[in-house]
Amino acid sequence: MKYRSRRNRILRRIILIAAALLLLTLLIVLYCSVTDILLSATQETMRARTATAVNEAVFETLADSVRYDDLVTVERDAQGEIRAIFANAYEINRIARDTAYLAQKKLQAMGEEGIALPLGAFSGIDALAGFGPSVRIRLIPVAVVTCRFASEFTQAGINQTRHAVFLEVTAEISVVLPGRTQNFSTSSEVLIAESVLVGDVPQVYLQGDIFGAVSRAGGG
Repeated sequence: MKYRSRRNRILRRIILIAAALLLLTLLIVLYCSVTDILLSATQETMRARTATAVNEAVFETLADSVRYDDLVTVERDAQGEIRAIFANAYEINRIARDTAYLAQKKLQAMGEEGIALPLGAFSGIDALAGFGPSVRIRLIPVAVVTCRFASEFTQAGINQTRHAVFLEVTAEISVVLPGRTQNFSTSSEVLIAESVLVGDVPQVYLQGDIFGAVSRAGGG
């Protein structure tokens, strides 16, 4: 009897340990599934909000309508031929700085609002992720926004060259959720100004970028 009772106790302990391990495994699997779905939804939401923040920041920064001549100076000789093209460093730095500051500020405010997710997203099952009432979760967003100018020369006709000036905005986002941090980046490009230059543009400009970026020259 004692042997049988001892064997039963050992068997019960084994069953309890196995049940505990199984429950722990299920909880870990569920946690990973739920976290992956939450991170995916959070990333999509923050990408959309980043685009909105950048567009609003660019609109506010350029509310006074920046012209091509405010950003670029074209120097010509006595015959009207293009001798040099150079950027207005003060103005482009001001626009880049103000846009980055505003976009980062807006992103921070948007992140603090949190995001609303369907209750089904917490089930860890993709098929149920879009169902159920909305549950708002808080985020701890960390955003670093950088801006840089780039330009593009393209043929616009006989002896004419289109010069387009773009503002490239890159946002590095870190979203902190319980037990997990997701890092991603998103970029957008906004046309700031353009002009059609009449006359031959020196090859050195066609193959490069007056803003110091890699050449983006293309054909028309």
